[in-house]
Amino acid sequence: MTTTRRTVLGGAAAALALPGIVRAQESPGVTATELRIGTTYALSGPASAYSLIPKCLTAMFKRLNEQGGITGRQVNFIVLDDAYSPPKTLEQARRLVEQDKVAFLFNNLGTPTNSAIHRYMNARKVPHLFLATGADKWANPKEYPWTIGWQPSYRTEAQIYAKYILEQKPNAKIGLIYQNDDFGKDYVNGVKDVLGAKFDAMVKLVSHEATDATIDSQIVSLQAAGCDALVCGIIPRFASQAIRRVFDLGWKPLMFMSNVSVSGSVVIEPAGKEKAIGLITSDYRKDQSDPSWADDPGMKEWRDFMARYIPDGDMGDNNYTYAYGVGLTLLQALKQCGNDFSRENVLKQATNIAPLELPTLLPGVKVSTSPTNYHPIRHMQLQRWDGKGWVRFGNVIEGANV
Repeated sequence: MTTTRRTVLGGAAAALALPGIVRAQESPGVTATELRIGTTYALSGPASAYSLIPKCLTAMFKRLNEQGGITGRQVNFIVLDDAYSPPKTLEQARRLVEQDKVAFLFNNLGTPTNSAIHRYMNARKVPHLFLATGADKWANPKEYPWTIGWQPSYRTEAQIYAKYILEQKPNAKIGLIYQNDDFGKDYVNGVKDVLGAKFDAMVKLVSHEATDATIDSQIVSLQAAGCDALVCGIIPRFASQAIRRVFDLGWKPLMFMSNVSVSGSVVIEPAGKEKAIGLITSDYRKDQSDPSWADDPGMKEWRDFMARYIPDGDMGDNNYTYAYGVGLTLLQALKQCGNDFSRENVLKQATNIAPLELPTLLPGVKVSTSPTNYHPIRHMQLQRWDGKGWVRFGNVIEGANV
């Protein structure tokens, strides 16, 4: 399935200036009236639960279109399906860059899929911005200056889990199940960062492929190995399986789930709300199901947006709050561009964002970037599922960048 969506990002038409228009017309994807942006997403396939993100971004761009566009330009936002298949991602990215001639790519989904286009985007010097993956590798401005992530690093997330395990169970036997790619391996590296020389003695590793039908045998093997803590670096469809299987086995490890796989409606409800009680994760976003945010101005802004632009949206799915935050981050970078949307200036502004508060992020969590800091978000807070929702505990934590 391939979809094309068209949109625009706010501003004033009066800002158009003749020299700027001339420059813009020489920049790929930019004319006096249009700014063309592309992305690749799993609209089908094993990671299609994330397809709500481009749906939300498209709606955000529609709203911004209605506000008059960015310096009078309409944004044509082109979303192509890669089915979470790296070869397909490369094919679709090449189409976006070489045929559709987009100005840049924004928020492409997935670690293995973005890995397939990482070198290509940098060789072509096309901005590859605010990716929908927390792989640590996206923060490498010396070798890959055109690529930057957005959400906290999976490696940093895993460091936080490992530190908490050591506090609670200093002699734990840790089971670690991970997807066999850069996404999953960041969890291995993060735990290794904290445990150091004790890693081999304390950790039992099992991996799986994104194309596997089930991870039941891996979960059973970790229980059989006597693990009393469990760290899961897996995507949503496997997260539900893991929660169910652990519960059905009567196994009660101290269990941690990747924060990209804890959506209430996509993961927890299909697994069974009661089966996830005690599950721990981390987040940098406000949980829309948490009543403490009922009167929060930022969440009210988000809810009002959803009611108007995505009235059929599942309000329990945190992919929508993720999308709202990353969409506003892009908007900030584009506002900073003034009337110069050349690829060089788009990259410059995306990597020069002063600390920015966003409506869907937790208090104390801000977005900031610099030419040497490609980790836009570095703070998180632990939270535990109580059967009804996520309950935050402890302080907002900044992980170490390794």
